[in-house]
Amino acid sequence: MTATAPERVPAVVIGAGPTGLTAATLLARHGVPTLVLERHRAPYPLPRAVHLDDEVHRILQAVGVHEQFGGITRPARGMRLLDGSHRVLAEFLRDKPCGRYGFPEANMFDQPELEQLLRDNLAGHPLVTLRGGTEVISVTPSPHGGAPVEVTFRDEDTGVSRTLLTDALLGCDGANSLVRDAIGSRMRDLAAAQRWLVVDVRCRLPLPVWDGVHQVCDPRRAATYMRVGEDRYRWEFRLRTGERPEELTDRRSLIALIAPWTAGVPEDELHVLRTASYTFRARVADRWRRGRVFLLGDAAHLTPPFIGQGMGAGLRDAQNLVWKLARVLTGRANEALLDTYQAERQHHARQLIRTAVTVGLVMTGGGTGAALARNAVLPAFSRLPGAPGLVLSAVGPPLRPGPLVVPRRRPGRPRPGTLCPQPSVPGADGAPCPLDDLLGADFTLLANAPLSPALRALARALEARVVHLGDLRRQPPGPGGSRPAAGPGTAALLHWMGTAGAVLLRPDRVVLATAARPRRPGGACGDDLAAAAAAWAPLLCSSGRAPGTPHPLPHSRRDGG
Repeated sequence: MTATAPERVPAVVIGAGPTGLTAATLLARHGVPTLVLERHRAPYPLPRAVHLDDEVHRILQAVGVHEQFGGITRPARGMRLLDGSHRVLAEFLRDKPCGRYGFPEANMFDQPELEQLLRDNLAGHPLVTLRGGTEVISVTPSPHGGAPVEVTFRDEDTGVSRTLLTDALLGCDGANSLVRDAIGSRMRDLAAAQRWLVVDVRCRLPLPVWDGVHQVCDPRRAATYMRVGEDRYRWEFRLRTGERPEELTDRRSLIALIAPWTAGVPEDELHVLRTASYTFRARVADRWRRGRVFLLGDAAHLTPPFIGQGMGAGLRDAQNLVWKLARVLTGRANEALLDTYQAERQHHARQLIRTAVTVGLVMTGGGTGAALARNAVLPAFSRLPGAPGLVLSAVGPPLRPGPLVVPRRRPGRPRPGTLCPQPSVPGADGAPCPLDDLLGADFTLLANAPLSPALRALARALEARVVHLGDLRRQPPGPGGSRPAAGPGTAALLHWMGTAGAVLLRPDRVVLATAARPRRPGGACGDDLAAAAAAWAPLLCSSGRAPGTPHPLPHSRRDGG
């Protein structure tokens, strides 16, 4: 009797939190059939992450849930820094409804609601299967470093265990990651851990306080307050050395802790949804990949919450990895492309974590002397021109130069490794639409000048969509046939392009390389970019498959956006 061969699937995602659901949806968008394994059958019901910025909101746009997310989120008004007596030391206001990426720069939300949106959206993708009630028992990377990866899991209802093979496995299984152990990765501390108490409250009456984030800069009891939704509020209190959480979590102690924000609100209106003791850690894994096994999200990094980048970092991991993995799995790129995932994301995540640690120290660290210094310096600092933008800016650091971030020979805009902005531009019918709706899911060449034959050939090899900014001027000619000026969105893109005649964008909207503007009127641009591509194009264009030939994956489709 012949044993049945294990089932084999192109991609497996372990964990159906925001990072895993985002990764699975993006894989489906790139035509890769994916299986998601998750222990819970429904989103975990208690609040956790409450903030994401406009860069991450843009990733939700790529996933296809940005409009629904807009219905469950509220923009944060800004931040106030308070002393231990709750006197205002500094106030930083957000004065724009949207940031450079097309969405509010700070978005407050309830994580279970976001996870439900992502699950509902995932159900509409025929290439993805989500199996809840499934506990992963083991992950065994290929001994040869590539595929297949062996995954064993157990159905929690029947107790039956199964083993399958996959060409790629994404470990989105959290801080206690089984996948991290399977690839021999270890977490490295970037700073000392801190213990905090998190309190989530629902109250149908609005609290009588300023409607923004409050940071209490008191070394004796550092605290954060924020309004999360119409009737949802969160507090975070740093625990003192030797203090036990249960000393603060009885009803009387909790009401006393939050009393500075709830004066005049009847106590029976304050419904405590959750209290939880957390150890805020600053950690980064030393290895993010072994062969075709990858770490994403909390499995790869942990950050203190001071700049609200914990969950967003995981979604950035998914956005960075998935397009590369899809090109490899569909035979369009070489395996070496996958080496750029850790090289790009580990440094970026480490920078954001160190920023969070530094901000936490500046706002809450030290003893009495540090508190006195803050009280003296912060009021003056808040009045400096540009201070609100510096404090509230949600823009992440650029990616370092590397194989897929090609520095310009001369300084200028746009800088490779940075994200392209997303203004509203004329769509196919002339009506305004977000830029990403025109760009699709793969490479894009934004052009402000005629393209040389060499650059056109490179665009064809990358299967890149070419968007001429001149074509975005869709208004009818003015009196006498004069050409209208560019609309504000197109003008913003032209300003962003600076001296570049063309900009090559990766599928994750990161600037890969730029071409200089032609030196003479009517000239073509791009020979410089095409010549430099000899160093990096082999990573992106597999010699074993001509551009434009069909995908090798079964039952796949590609969605150009």
